[in-house]
Amino acid sequence: MSEDKEQGYFSDGISEELLNLLSKIPQLKVAARTSSFSFKGKGVEVPEIARQLHVANVLEGSVRRSGDQLRITAQLIRAAEGYHLWSETYDRKMDDIFKIQDEIAGEVVKELKVKLLGAAPKVRTTDPRAYALYLQARELGRQSNAEAFTKSDALYRQALEIDPRYAPAWDQLANNFINKANNGVLSSQEGYARAREAAEKALAIDPDYALAHTRLGMIAMYGDNDLAGAARHFQWALALDPTDLDVLRNTATFLSSLGRLDEALALDEAMVRRDPVNVTALNNLGVDQRSAGRYDAAIASFRTLLSLSPNRGGAHAQLGNALMLKGDATAALAEIEQEKSEMWRMIGLPMVYCALGRKADADAALNALIAKYEKEASCDIAYVYAFCGDADKAFERLDKAVAYQDPGLGGIVAENLFDKIHSDPRWLPFLRKIGKAPDQLAKIEFKMPPLPQ
Repeated sequence: MSEDKEQGYFSDGISEELLNLLSKIPQLKVAARTSSFSFKGKGVEVPEIARQLHVANVLEGSVRRSGDQLRITAQLIRAAEGYHLWSETYDRKMDDIFKIQDEIAGEVVKELKVKLLGAAPKVRTTDPRAYALYLQARELGRQSNAEAFTKSDALYRQALEIDPRYAPAWDQLANNFINKANNGVLSSQEGYARAREAAEKALAIDPDYALAHTRLGMIAMYGDNDLAGAARHFQWALALDPTDLDVLRNTATFLSSLGRLDEALALDEAMVRRDPVNVTALNNLGVDQRSAGRYDAAIASFRTLLSLSPNRGGAHAQLGNALMLKGDATAALAEIEQEKSEMWRMIGLPMVYCALGRKADADAALNALIAKYEKEASCDIAYVYAFCGDADKAFERLDKAVAYQDPGLGGIVAENLFDKIHSDPRWLPFLRKIGKAPDQLAKIEFKMPPLPQ
């Protein structure tokens, strides 16, 4: 409610921090961030919000900030009757921001008559100036484009100049570097190296910081091709914080890389139940459904995703792949032609032209893809050749993917666009060379705890 509408990141950040704090209480079921935030500014009545989120109570409030002064209001509402269980207004200075969050969480626990099995979770504190910069940087980083990443990195660095021991800022800086590598903003080698440095700094400050372990797990899986090392990091992260949705989502990706698709799908589905309008969760679910041959389910997931985020990069291409594998190449072409990401559009076109029998168009499209994205999409080029029936070229490109250290090899076991070359006598030796033959994967020790309900 501040005069400066740029302060929206601060209000959202406070809301998210409260949500995360309450989520750590096992006796509470808390709707996830993306789904909760989808109602912001829409004027939807509390009973309707509760119905859509499948919750009995709603915590709402407002933030007004002017310089160092804060006014935070909070109210807890029983949705069925619409009456207030509790409300409070806090007129404080920024120095009190963490105390306010702990007080609000404490009142929610008290009013809902939750019997805590242990000590109430407390918010992680830092210098309030560093905290404001951190919240702004986190919001920018979620935009996932080169300009936003640059601004986000700079703000994290400013926060760390104020408080070099603020582990969440180091962790989110690591996340930015991983995302920059995955989006082609940095090379995979540079992105993962810098991500490792930042994640290790977070863990040097707090060895029990679960999210930082997942960053190192992703780096081990994609950057180092070290599945055993990745398993140790994900196992430790789950032991430290089995409720964190980012920990669970990254674990599902790891399970898929081990070829344990049924377990990955069960976790994907749990994530979507917890956060039904989260487009990343829907994307991961759709990809794993397609990899498992559940094409109708994948098509439905990607259509839902696109209804929520029409400009999401890769989504039209993924929907096109599912349609193509189901046998509807005409509909697949219509989707891939709408793809917003140039690279994903160029990867999809030669395959769908092959499916349509348009060989000249397929060859031209594949040559254009290789000319522009030979290194960045070397593994993808390999499955294009595989899908189009050229096994020799597919294995040539897989060897190039190894030479280029393409992180796409991390998902090769579950990728069903390679299905046509699975019977080739070169397939198993190639998997063995990169440590992903079935017997090698079976030796990776990783035990999934009970799924969140």
